[in-house]
Formats: sequence, C-alpha cells, structure tokens
Amino acid sequence: MDALLIMVVVFVGYIVMYHFYGKFIGEKIFNLSAEAKVPSAELEDGVDYVPTKKEVIFGHHFTSIAGSGPIVGTEIAIIWGWVPAIIWIFVGTVVMGAVHDFGALIISMRNRGQSVAEYTAKYVNSRTKFLFFLIVFLELWIVIAIFGLVIAVVFAMFPQSVIPVWLEVPIAVYLGYLVYKKGANVMTASIVAVIVMYATFIIGYYVPVKMPAIAGIPPTGVWTIILLIYAFIASTLPVTTLLQPRDFINSHQLVIALALLILGVLFSAFGGQLHIVAPAIQASPAKAPPMWPFLFITIACGAISGFHALVSSGTSSKQVRSESDSLFVGYGSMLMEGTLATLVVIAVAAGIGMGYTPQRRRDPYGCCCMDGPLFFLGGRRRPGLKDQRLCGGFCQHAGFPWYSAWCLHYHYGCFCGIVCRNHPGHSYPDSTLCHCRTFRRC
Repeated sequence: MDALLIMVVVFVGYIVMYHFYGKFIGEKIFNLSAEAKVPSAELEDGVDYVPTKKEVIFGHHFTSIAGSGPIVGTEIAIIWGWVPAIIWIFVGTVVMGAVHDFGALIISMRNRGQSVAEYTAKYVNSRTKFLFFLIVFLELWIVIAIFGLVIAVVFAMFPQSVIPVWLEVPIAVYLGYLVYKKGANVMTASIVAVIVMYATFIIGYYVPVKMPAIAGIPPTGVWTIILLIYAFIASTLPVTTLLQPRDFINSHQLVIALALLILGVLFSAFGGQLHIVAPAIQASPAKAPPMWPFLFITIACGAISGFHALVSSGTSSKQVRSESDSLFVGYGSMLMEGTLATLVVIAVAAGIGMGYTPQRRRDPYGCCCMDGPLFFLGGRRRPGLKDQRLCGGFCQHAGFPWYSAWCLHYHYGCFCGIVCRNHPGHSYPDSTLCHCRTFRRC
C-alpha cells in the first residue's frame, strides 16, 4: 500500500499544481490571451504552420518529449534511493521542467514560431544566436545518431518488430487523410488506427524481417541508413501528412501504457503484493558515483530537459491554435511526463520486489535466519538482516507450506517468528539450508 499511497499523492499533487501554479504562471507571468494572434493562424501554410486542436498537438508534443529518457534515466537513478528520485521528479517537473517547456513554447509563439536559437538574437545578441545554433545542431546530430543506432539494434535483435514499426507509417498517413481530407472524427479514427497497429504485431510475429549485410555494411548499419533517410523525408512532409497523425497514435500508446501501469499498481497493492523494497536513500552507493550531482543529470527528461525547448519552439509553436491552449500543451505535457517517471520509480522500487514474494518464488534453499548476522534469499547471501526491508524463505523440507517464511520490516518489529538452524548433511558454499521450527504470518 505504500507504493499506492505514493502514486496517489504525487498524481493529486500534479493536478493541484497544474490548476494553481501552472495557471498562475500563464495568467500572471505570460498574460495568456485567447484573442492574441498566433503563428499557426497568421502564417498558416498547410505545411509547418497549421492550427491544430489542443488534444492533437498535445499528443505530438507529449510523444516528442517523452521518449526513453524518463524511463531509462529513472530506472538508473533508483540506485540513490526512491525518495530523492520522487522528490526530484515532482519538484523538478512542477517548478522547473514544466515552466521551462511552457515558457519556450509561449515565447516562440510570440516570435512567429521561431526556434529558440533564432529568437535568442532578439533577447541577447547575434553572437549568442550563432553559438546557440551550433549547440542545437550538435545536440540534434547526437540525438539522431543515437536513436537511429538504438532502433537499428532493436530491429537487428528483434526482427519481429520491423513490420509493426514500419506499418505505422502508412496507417498514420491514412489517418491524416481521413481526418484532414474526409473530415473523420479524430478520436474515433485514431483509436481504430491504434487497434489496427496492434494487429500488425501478429504479422510481425509470423513474418520476421532479418536485414542482411549489404556491400560490407552490417545489418545495424543498413537499418541506420534507412532510418536516416526516413527521418529526412518525414521532416519535409506537411505536418498533417505524417507527423501529427503518427504522434497522435503514439500518444494513445503512451496513455494505454500509463493506464496499464496504474492498474497494475492498484491491483498489486490491494492484493497485498506491492511493497517498496528499494532503499529509501543511498547518498553514496558502492561502486557508483555520489548522489550529488549525478541524480540530477541522470533523471533529466523526467524532471527538466533543455531538449524540450527544441520541441516547443521547433514544431509545437507552429501548430498551437490559441495562446490559451499553450498551458495544456506545454505545462500539461511535462506533468504527464513526470507522471510516467513516477510510475517507473514505483515499478522499479516496488514492482521488482514482487519477484521475491512467495507467490512467485518456490525455492526451498533460501530462508530467513533470525539468529545470525546474515539472511539468505534464494541462496544469495546478503548482509545486515536488520537493515533489510524484505527477507523470505521457503522451507519445504521442514514440512511447512512453501509460503511459510515471509518477513517484512524486521527492523520495525514485524516478522514471522522464524527460528532456523542449518540443515544437517548438506553443505552449500554461499547459502544455508534451514529448517523452520516456528511459524506465523506477519
């Protein structure tokens, strides 16, 4: 239940901060006006500048900023403890990340949809514009190269994923055609598109695509070249042709994933299986850098990321149809990313512990030894029983059920009263086989 409580408190906090702090920034700092002229209407060209419903542009903006960053970085940062990770994600998102994204968006909208590198010259000087452009160019170069290589490696490792990924392109193009040419309902059409896309998984499973080496270039290199060509073509097409419908489909996928994570937390918590087992704080974990400053650069996209300014000023500012929509798109998208990062913390800090619960582990060779400095879980020795949040053992050889030894919070007095002794006649180099003489549930 502790994981569920964290999730609820953080989610309520995001909702409250959106309606109070976010709206305060919009009304008192940026003076948003629904009547103000915006680039998408003033410079509408049907290619880059296209007035778009806030729900659609929210989908594009959210999927553009919420890639693997808030997932991978958060998973790694749990090594310093789940408490600092949660605090940094919440505080960073609310008062830094969301304000940064929102600010970059609204400033670009008030400068004809120019990118952050371009309007820097207006507010600083032309030399800063050149330096900023150079930084942005190098950053995008690195991002494109890394993501291209990562996806190429995924295609090479999992050939079943090739067809589902590439079929999303024609599905998205057809979705854009239905919405913008035939006047189809965007929500209904996009939901159908998501269902069709999920159906392509079946095709991918039975028809894996294995890329051969071509002209001495390995498969990953061939895929990288193809992906770079795709990126160039996609960037030159009108946003209504591929970018908007593709990202709207992707936003549905992210929402579905978030909903499944939330349902997983709810069912696991009420089933009594979800408990935080990760350490609360580890300022200097063994064989890892210290918390300061590495926590704050490891969790970047989940709290604040300068890359988001490129999305706000690069594409989103040219499609938001009203200044009043910018709060939902800029500030709201970042809070949604913080929500994703929070769920990742819970999944890592508590979800992994489910793998050691009696319902999942039936190993009779691990048990909780109450009379020694060590406890043994699945044959792996871990020091400091009193410092552990979780210990478990399965003493089938003692005649008890396989779930007989399950302990939580021994340090706080909650334990199962297990008294163990070494099993005679057995010798294990790094584990102890124990009998349990007494047993009771926590």
